[in-house]
Amino acid sequence: MIVLGVDPGSVHTGYGVVLCNGQKFSLVACGLIRLSSNQSIADRIKIIYDELGAIIAEYNPQRLALETAYVNRNPQSALKLGQVRGAIVALTMNKGLELHEYAPREVKYVLTGKGSAGKEQVSYMARHFLNIQQPIKPYDVTDALGIALCDLLCDAKGGSPRRGSGSRKSARGGWEDFVRTNPELIV
Repeated sequence: MIVLGVDPGSVHTGYGVVLCNGQKFSLVACGLIRLSSNQSIADRIKIIYDELGAIIAEYNPQRLALETAYVNRNPQSALKLGQVRGAIVALTMNKGLELHEYAPREVKYVLTGKGSAGKEQVSYMARHFLNIQQPIKPYDVTDALGIALCDLLCDAKGGSPRRGSGSRKSARGGWEDFVRTNPELIV
């Protein structure tokens, strides 16, 4: 199973392509789509759409995992992020991929066991699951890898290990069950 994880943003959009073979995860590709705030939002959305479309064509993922929108203090930023997310959802549907969405706290919880984990912790765990020694920067990229890994980990257990998270599938057990049944995935 190949999953494309996307951390959407109107200036920086991180992506990570992860392969799951049994219980082993491998990094296929990752990177950052850098845009300029001087470009119109329409131009930025087209670039994101086109670049993610090229990534889908090259790596042929079965699913796209996307971070859900969060409430931002700046209404303009929230609107732009919503437009970017809408374009990514449209791209996913146009390419015939499954779409799974995860809240940032859910991704943190699945990877680290703590929904309030910092970006450094998510980065560390993403690198751990993918057996990568050197740091990956910026955090937009490791967040995208974390989103892809979250999707694969939740899929392996039939849903999110977090009760009441509103994820795409109902929970089949708590974090304790996940740890007990996956000791090889715990640091």
